[in-house]
Amino acid sequence: MDKVQHFEIPAAKVERARKFYTDTFGWNAMDIPNMDYTMLHTGKTDKKGMIEEKGVINGGMMKKQGKLKNPIITITVDSIEDAALKIKKNGGKLIIDKMPAGDMGYTAYFEDSEGNVMGLWQNARKM
Repeated sequence: MDKVQHFEIPAAKVERARKFYTDTFGWNAMDIPNMDYTMLHTGKTDKKGMIEEKGVINGGMMKKQGKLKNPIITITVDSIEDAALKIKKNGGKLIIDKMPAGDMGYTAYFEDSEGNVMGLWQNARKM
């Protein structure tokens, strides 16, 4: 069974949204160099940003773009390619193809059968 891994909050003004979420909820925000992306830690994390509390889901924030305009739930899958085939078979469609996310893994975005935009995450394979 694939699990919810992450959430994303697209923002028109990332700095303003960052301030809102850190001041309102006490979340920690960390910019990712060269990616125009901000990680959002909603619970206690270790020095590498990995969750230390059971049940906590961290997220991210980026500038609104294209179809990425509303909050997004990201689901971890073993293979984005396999998930894309299932998505298409069940009435959805891939809207942003698989792309690397640093050395951490890969991401893609899809529309479900109801037109909701969701994310996919595939961890990088450990060699």
